[in-house]
Amino acid sequence: MNPLETVGRSRVVLWALLAVAVALYGFPFLYLLLTSFKTPLDAIAVPPTVLPGVWTLENYVSALSRAGVPAALVNSVVTAVISTALSLLLAVPAAYAITRFRTPSGRVFILAALVTRMVPTIAVGAPLIEVMRSLGLTDTSFGLALAHTTISLPLSIWLMASFFEAVPDELGEAAEVDGCSRLQAMVRVVLPVVSGGLAVTAIFAFLASWNEFLFALLLTSVRAQTTPVVIANFQTQFGLDWGGMTALATVYSVPVILLTLFLQRHIVAGLTLGAVKG
Repeated sequence: MNPLETVGRSRVVLWALLAVAVALYGFPFLYLLLTSFKTPLDAIAVPPTVLPGVWTLENYVSALSRAGVPAALVNSVVTAVISTALSLLLAVPAAYAITRFRTPSGRVFILAALVTRMVPTIAVGAPLIEVMRSLGLTDTSFGLALAHTTISLPLSIWLMASFFEAVPDELGEAAEVDGCSRLQAMVRVVLPVVSGGLAVTAIFAFLASWNEFLFALLLTSVRAQTTPVVIANFQTQFGLDWGGMTALATVYSVPVILLTLFLQRHIVAGLTLGAVKG
C-alpha cells in the first residue's frame, strides 16, 4: 500500500474520532442552550425534543430579572477573581522554590499537595464552616474565596512546578549574575517565559471557583451567594423551572467561554511548554 494512502486514511480516521469526541462533549451544552429557548411545556415534554417547538426569550428575561440573580453573578465574579489571585500568589513562589532548590522536603511537599486533591470536599465542609464562623467570614466573598483556594491551590502548585521545570536554571542564574535577586529573577525573567503556563493555571483556578457548588452552599446564605446556588434554587409551585435554570446556566457559561477564547494563544503555549526542556 502506498505510504501516502496510509497517512491519508490515518488522518481520516483521526478526524472522524475527533468529530465524534467533539459531538459527544458538545451535545450536553447544545441541548442546554436549546432548552433555554423552549417554552415551559416544551422543556418538560415527554419524550423530550431537541429543537424548541416555539422559540422564546422569556426564560432569559425571567431568569435575569429574578431577585438575587444580578447580585449572585457579581458575587461569582468577585469570588473567582479573589480565589484565582490568591492561588497564583501562593502557587507561583512555592512552585518556583520547589523546582529551583530541588530538596527532598520540596518533593514531599508537592506530593502532599497533590494528595490533598484526593480528599472529598464534603469531608472538610463541616470543619471549614466552624473555622470561617470563628473568623467571622461566613457569607462573605472573601471567606468563600479562601475556601475555593484550598481546592485550586494544590493543582496550581503542581501545574506551575511542571512549567518551571521546563525553564533552564541558567536563565535565572544569568539574571542573578546581572544583579537581580532571586525574587527579581523570577518576576522579571522566568515568569514572562512561562506566561502561557501562568494563563493555563489561572484558567484552572478560575474554573475551580466559578463552578464550585458545595462550599458556596455551606458558607453563604444571602450576601455572598453565588450563581450555582441560585440556579439550584430555581423552583416553582409545579417543580423545577427548567427554562429559567438553563437560561441562567447558559449566561453563566459565557464569561468562561470568552475568557478561554481570549487566552487561547497563551493556553496552547502553556500546554506545549513542558514538552521540550532546554
